[in-house]
Amino acid sequence: MAHRAVTSRDARFQQWQALLHNRTKRTRAGLFLVQGVRPITLAVRHGWRLATLLRPYGGRLSGWAADLVASCPTTELVEVAGDLLAELGGKDAPELVAIAHQRPDRLDRLRAAPDLLAVVFDRAASPGNIGTLTRSADAFGAAGVVVTGHAADPYEPRAVRASTGSLFAVPVVRAERRDVLDWVERLRAGGLPVRLVGTDETGATDLPATDLSGPTVLVVGNETTGLSSAWRQACDAMVRIPMGGSASSLNAAVAGSLVLYHAAQQRAAG
Repeated sequence: MAHRAVTSRDARFQQWQALLHNRTKRTRAGLFLVQGVRPITLAVRHGWRLATLLRPYGGRLSGWAADLVASCPTTELVEVAGDLLAELGGKDAPELVAIAHQRPDRLDRLRAAPDLLAVVFDRAASPGNIGTLTRSADAFGAAGVVVTGHAADPYEPRAVRASTGSLFAVPVVRAERRDVLDWVERLRAGGLPVRLVGTDETGATDLPATDLSGPTVLVVGNETTGLSSAWRQACDAMVRIPMGGSASSLNAAVAGSLVLYHAAQQRAAG
């Protein structure tokens, strides 16, 4: 493990800073920032490759941080001045910040088992909603999350934080709609009777009456405009969540989470 120090806004610091705010540079570098104890711990636990670990310059590490650094003997370790590390670490005073390698956007990362449950989030505008839905996918046993269309970046720091580390536990893949439909067709051709189920406030079937016990790909639409007409046509069923009160719709990540919970309950009962 190499030991270096960064105490000014040099070129290296500026590269890390770009990972905070510049999606293009994140994508080109294939890197992203991981902030917080739980996300960094889960990244290491699930075998994500870390390019660099940033630690406070000249300070002592806690037991957690020292153990984590020791568990990554081949990862570059860089000491960073406190104010610079705080800038990279977000709102909470960081002890460690990790620079991690992104994983490939391959749909075969999602395990195609007979109990397949996957989520497509189409044209998601909010990084936080991507992270929240990823967290729910992890909690309710989904095989992964697919982000399609012109959407926010799942590796944006707000998305990573909102997932509370679930990004490292379940596959999150960026793909085009046509690629997802081709993947579903391949699964069907292989004998897996996958259903595409869309969510919409005008859906024909109420969620409690919907059978999600079989292999299912849930499709959640954009937070403002909902599902595109192309996705509506592709779906085998459209479901709605019955609501009272004055609300006309739910937050997209909340709606997706409720459907995932319903699927998990049906599968547990079965």
